[in-house]
Amino acid sequence: MATQELTNVIVRPAVDADIPRLIVFIRPFVEDRKLLPRTYEELNELLAHFFIAEMDGRIVGCAALEIYSWKLAEIRSLAVAPDTQGMGIGKKLVEACLDRAHQKRVLEVMAITSSDRFFLNCGFDYTLPGEKRALFYQTRDL
Repeated sequence: MATQELTNVIVRPAVDADIPRLIVFIRPFVEDRKLLPRTYEELNELLAHFFIAEMDGRIVGCAALEIYSWKLAEIRSLAVAPDTQGMGIGKKLVEACLDRAHQKRVLEVMAITSSDRFFLNCGFDYTLPGEKRALFYQTRDL
């Protein structure tokens, strides 16, 4: 785990020019099956709510908030470069997404993840009001 300070990390909204760099950045995460593949068109659709973490001009992280309705949004495509993990970059990206959800007055934000502990540390919990749980059925082959 890296211990470098976050002083030289900038989290900012993504812009059109970032899309080709994002495709390259997320490719290893897709190959490792940690992220779903994203096309140029999908990234473009998410762009209004996509965030980039940069260090010295290099993308070191990204995350998107996909807003489904005023009731629900999802944090998607969260990834942090392996050599910068443990520096708080992921948490900063989640905070940017949650800030956007607050700005848009979205009631709940969910995350589908294999890193439960990370999201629990960001204030997420397993249960929804009334002890409901989200269940999923996979209709495609992996």
